[in-house]
Parts: sequence; structure tokens; C-alpha cells
Amino acid sequence: MTDPRDAAHSAPARPSLASTRPRAQSLPGCTPKPKREDPAAPDRTAAILASPSYAPADHDLSFLASDALRGVRLQLDYEKAELFLERHRIAHTIVVFGSTRLTEPASATAQLAALETELAAAPGDAELTRQVAVARRLLVNSRYYDEARAVGRLVGEASTRATGGRVVVMTGGGPGIMEAANRGASDVASQSVGLNITLPHEQFPNPYVTPELCFSFHYFAIRKLHFLQRARALIAFPGGFGTLDELFETLTLIQTRKMPAVPVVLVGREYWQRAFDAEFLVAEGTIDPEDRELFGYAETGAEAWDIVCRWHAAAGTSIFSQAGASR
Repeated sequence: MTDPRDAAHSAPARPSLASTRPRAQSLPGCTPKPKREDPAAPDRTAAILASPSYAPADHDLSFLASDALRGVRLQLDYEKAELFLERHRIAHTIVVFGSTRLTEPASATAQLAALETELAAAPGDAELTRQVAVARRLLVNSRYYDEARAVGRLVGEASTRATGGRVVVMTGGGPGIMEAANRGASDVASQSVGLNITLPHEQFPNPYVTPELCFSFHYFAIRKLHFLQRARALIAFPGGFGTLDELFETLTLIQTRKMPAVPVVLVGREYWQRAFDAEFLVAEGTIDPEDRELFGYAETGAEAWDIVCRWHAAAGTSIFSQAGASR
């Protein structure tokens, strides 16, 4: 007969499990070496703790800002926005560019009135005369603020009808035309994206960007990448160097087939044909006649959005299902 004591001895021992309770006994080194053991020890320990080398790498801002870590900073600049955009299921963006100086008509009217009052008090002032002339042009062009706001509303209304995720307005997050497009999306309770950039003189984000979709980039290059990564159209309103930079970069990428073709719509033919004379470039041989087809013109936000939707329908790349086709 088998002795039960033998079976007990042959059974595998129950493994010892680590306790989740705090340790009853501190590990060595949890307190610094006391002065009674070495009078110099406290000062030596303090010097070590204060040394830049001892700071954890992810907490050391000087280290993270060093030239050697530029590659890591570029990756972080990209990854943070990418994670948030994925989390919010942003699949398609309609990118809107335009001047930061084109304000809403009421603001442009008030600015002109203030300058005209100053000029009336100093009628011979050449600089004030110039500023008044510019303010009058800004007032005329302030209509584009309303048109950009209309684009924001139209995209916002279509946001949830897109396939594979949502379509949203994406801007540079600043004032002027960018504010107008974000504001239009906000008017219809739709989210929108703002890609702001750190500048020597801080540029505050406009208040109409969705808070969890507003980003502050260090590198222009990474910001530009995010502008175009999900872009299904570029709608450009009258603007200056920044608008021209983004426009020409987009046209170059489409021209050279470095990115898939998307509709590029320039709102305000009169402005754009003076700012960017494509016919002159063709005549000079610096672009080909077919390059004129890389963009088109519109006069209103509604017309620009209609061109975008019709372009995608004709190309067979519609971002909307047949059941949810946009207007």
C-alpha cells in the first residue's frame, strides 16, 4: 500500500507569488550615505544629483533640445499629432489656406475707420495714407473671410458622411482665413483641425479649432507633412508668403507625382491671376501647358466645395459613399 506521506512529498511545491504590498524593509541605498560615516558624502551626493548627466533622459529638456536629438524631436513632432488624428478617426482633410490678415468684415471696417480718423488729423502723412489704402483693400477682400467660413460649414456638414473615417477642415490654426474655416466647422458643431507652429512671437491658436485636434509644431517640415498626408483637396484663399509657400509646394508634389493628385482650388481669380501668372510661366517655358490644369478657380466657398466634390466623383476617388454623397 502507498504511504500518503510519500504522495505529499512528491507533489510539486506551490510557487511563491510576489506580494503587491509595500516592502516591509527598505532596500539598501534608499537613503543617502550619512555624514557620520563620511563628512564629505552629503556634498558629493548633492553634486551628483545636480549633474546634467544624472537627469533622466525623458525629463532633461536641455538634452532633448540638443542638436544630437534633432531626429528624435522630428519623430515626436510627427507622432503626437498622428496618434491624436488616428484616435479621432480623421481619415480625410480639406486643407484651407489664406491670409492671416483677412479679417471678418466688421473688424476690417473698424480698422479702416480708425486709420481714416488718424489720417484726417494728419492729412499729409505718407505712411498713414499708405495704411489707409491697404485697409481699404483689406476691407474689400474681407468677403473671403465669409467664403472661407462657408467652406468650413459645408465640410462640417459632410463630416460624418465620409467613408473610412471622417472628413474635416484642416488649417494652420491661426487667425484670418484659417480662423474663418475653423469657425465655419464650429458653426455646425463639427470638429476641425489646426496645425499651429511655434514662432519667435507667439501665434495663438484661433478659438474655433477643436481643442483635442489643435497641435503646436516645432518644425515646418513636419507640419507640412501633416497638411498633405490626409489631404483630399487644397482650397487656397488670397494670402501672402505662407499661403504661396504651401500652394507651390502642393503643386510641385502633384506635378512631380510625389503625391496623388487632389483638386487645388484658388478662390478669387482676379487676385490669383495677378499674384501667380501661370500663362507667363508657360510662355517662358518654365512650366508645361498641362501644368495649368493642376489647379482651378472659384469665387465662393460653395463653388470651391462643389468643384472638390465633382473632381473626386469624376476621378472615381469620392470620399463619400453613394448613399451619403455630398451636395
